Amino acid sequence: MAGGMSGAARFLSMALVVGTLAGCAGGNTEPALDTFTAEEIYKRGEVELETVARGGEALLYFQEVERLYPYSEWAKRALIMQAFTLHKTKKYEEARVASQRFLDFYPGDEDAAYAQYLMALSYYDQVDEVGRDQGLTFQALQALRVVIEQYPDSEYAKSAILKFDLAFDHLAGKEMEIGRYYLKRGHYTAAINRFRVVVQDFQTTTHTAEALHRLVESYLALGLTDEAQTAAAILGFNYQSSPFYDDSFRLLKDRGLAPEAKGTNWLSTVYRQMIRGEWL
Repeated sequence: MAGGMSGAARFLSMALVVGTLAGCAGGNTEPALDTFTAEEIYKRGEVELETVARGGEALLYFQEVERLYPYSEWAKRALIMQAFTLHKTKKYEEARVASQRFLDFYPGDEDAAYAQYLMALSYYDQVDEVGRDQGLTFQALQALRVVIEQYPDSEYAKSAILKFDLAFDHLAGKEMEIGRYYLKRGHYTAAINRFRVVVQDFQTTTHTAEALHRLVESYLALGLTDEAQTAAAILGFNYQSSPFYDDSFRLLKDRGLAPEAKGTNWLSTVYRQMIRGEWL
């Protein structure tokens, strides 16, 4: 509210705005919000936003600011608050639309980084379990990467990096889940394909050690000892303190084998790259 207005006057002003919208909801076709300033309507939206249950009401105020005062500074603020309100009320697709509108209208604004971050969150916050469609995870990674690369000095970059790592780990977890499913049912080739993706494409995640161990299990089941020994060698070099290495070592030892790079296969290439640094 403008400076100097008394508490009673502010209360009366807010009450009038609420009454106006209530009348609109009751069937009036033309709300009288144009009798209030952009700042007054905007701040009423902020008040309503304090209660999640009233997020819809808050959104209406922010939308009215943009409609009634489209070229004002308050309209710009109202647009980013629309994106925030929609995200807060879990209307993720609509939040992305509002965020993109802000980026389209105000690409150089100081809140552009936040708009991009909100867009990324609208994907990320839907990635709530490993069993979901992973398309959302890929989209979250792409949107988070934009925050990291285009706004590296913003206050959102650090959070975006953390969420990027978690989403990346999430994708590896999905591959592991499917791989374990195949392994348990004796579909060893299908399992190997999944574990291979983790080792080659998700080396920095928390799932790599297990993926290597599951490769040892799968290759031994197929009688491919060179691959099994090489997978164990990589596991031992990078994760020797892991219980997965102990399990792999015992599996090999029971067959008179030891962890070492053997033969010419995709794992021997990984071994040369990771251990010897021989990048082609």
